[in-house]
Amino acid sequence: MRRRSKGFSLVELLIAMALSLIVVLGVVQVFIAAKNTYLSQNAAANMQEDARFVLSKMIQEIRMVGMFGCLERITDSSKKGDFHANRITPIRWDNGSRSLTLVTADVGSNGDKPDWTVLSDCRTNSTAYSEGRTPVAGQLAFPIRRLIYSFNNNQLLMKGGAAAGQVLVDNVGAFDVSFGLASTATDLAASRYSSNPPNPALIRSVRLSLTLTDPNHRVSDQTFNVVAALRNRLP
Repeated sequence: MRRRSKGFSLVELLIAMALSLIVVLGVVQVFIAAKNTYLSQNAAANMQEDARFVLSKMIQEIRMVGMFGCLERITDSSKKGDFHANRITPIRWDNGSRSLTLVTADVGSNGDKPDWTVLSDCRTNSTAYSEGRTPVAGQLAFPIRRLIYSFNNNQLLMKGGAAAGQVLVDNVGAFDVSFGLASTATDLAASRYSSNPPNPALIRSVRLSLTLTDPNHRVSDQTFNVVAALRNRLP
């Protein structure tokens, strides 16, 4: 008898190749899905980190709005005589230009000169001067800065002093501000929110809303909302 030849038939080879192709395609699909998941999670994490950085910075500065030293009565000796005008409205939101203006005590060293410096002995005398000022013996110095946050061309920018606006974060879809208002000037708690408060003395908190987008469309838009309470009563 003749021995049968050993090996694979053409049909068997085709079946094996088809099964191998199916396995390879499955592995590729798993790899692509894992990569897309990684990219989307990384994009979401970057958006959250950008929002955390910007909003935490703004909250820190909002809480110091209205802090102009240790005495209520301050003599305005600034060059332009504009300290009192900015003190009266230390926080305001322009809905048309989408800009938030803060007149706040300088938190840490920002590398630039302050817009004003209040020198005070915290007993009888407080005087506001333009830019930086060195206190003498028995005085404390309170640097005051005027900061403007604006939303333009899908960017959130910050401008302080004479310096040009700096981009804080890109890919901004929306930026909105509203104020928690008390019913009367003596109430401590906010009872309603408004983007155009009739009286700064009624402001008790500030609500910030920031929407970030992914330019590569890997994740949907994310909106972040925070509320910062004012530490100082506004005039």
